[in-house]
Amino acid sequence: MPFSASEPIPRKEKISVSYIVQKLRERVQINLTACTTVDCSDHRFVTEVDLHRPGIALAGYVDLFTYQRIQIIGNTETQFLEKLSIDKQKEAFSHITAFELPVIFLTDSNSLPDELIEMAEQASIPVYSTPLETTRFMFLLRDFLEDQFATQTMVHGTMVDVYGIGILITGKSGIGKSEIALDLIERGHRLVADDVVMLTKKSNVLMSSATEMTKHFMEIRGLGIVDVMSMFGIRSIRYQKRLEVVLELTLWDETRDVERTGLNHDSVSILDTDIPLIHLPITPGKNITVIAEVIAMNYLLKHYGYDPAKAFQNKVQSKIENKTGAFDPTPKRAIEYFEGDLE
Repeated sequence: MPFSASEPIPRKEKISVSYIVQKLRERVQINLTACTTVDCSDHRFVTEVDLHRPGIALAGYVDLFTYQRIQIIGNTETQFLEKLSIDKQKEAFSHITAFELPVIFLTDSNSLPDELIEMAEQASIPVYSTPLETTRFMFLLRDFLEDQFATQTMVHGTMVDVYGIGILITGKSGIGKSEIALDLIERGHRLVADDVVMLTKKSNVLMSSATEMTKHFMEIRGLGIVDVMSMFGIRSIRYQKRLEVVLELTLWDETRDVERTGLNHDSVSILDTDIPLIHLPITPGKNITVIAEVIAMNYLLKHYGYDPAKAFQNKVQSKIENKTGAFDPTPKRAIEYFEGDLE
């Protein structure tokens, strides 16, 4: 059966502000201080990844005000308000508090007058302050939101990190995916997920992970469940890894064409992202573990600009173009003279 991914998992429709603040504090290590005394963040929700800076809205133009986005008030907005009298500040701030904003973040340790904070409280808009500069905070926040709203899917296979390259080993049940992964782990490589692999599309990159239930566990047929982390140590696992190559194991079939040169590149589309696909027929005596290592190293060579298949093709083409005289079918040695070798 050709490799295929499951249907995409529907993305989240909304995330509460309280959840975002909690995770930014715990996972992203951002210092956030609540400016409003009334906590209404549980009842405010974010529905999209994009952020907004309400400079023009504060000046009074709200026709294109994307109020449903997280609002970021940085140095520009703060200095604009500071140049106004308190009555003008309240008038300017009322332009945005008239809308149902999810949350306001003050960056660069900026603050708002108590009168404006009170207006936000009356409108049930949570306000938080952070010492991070605006561009840095927006980058971290957008990256977090992209992850939370990312499209996901599940695939059947075993995900491993081989020499830093994320390889998804696929094939029909019982073909030996977990056994190959176990051999790779024993050779010093790392397990990401076995049996069920979660794929998340983030910034046009597919990130893989195990499910919460199956992380660092493997099923070996005839043996049962093994705990890879307890058996091989923390170095033997990864909780996440970018997917870069799909290795599909198939039973040997003489009638099926198999790639011999590597000049033709197959790919598989997962969440609208093309991933290189390698079909590897299994025969008795074939060392799939070593081949997986070679696949990873070959991918690294291509990534850094060297394609062995193209290099060999160019060498053959150059030989044909430079050929003179009658054709000699006798193979030639790689060297012209053997030096003494007495070992």
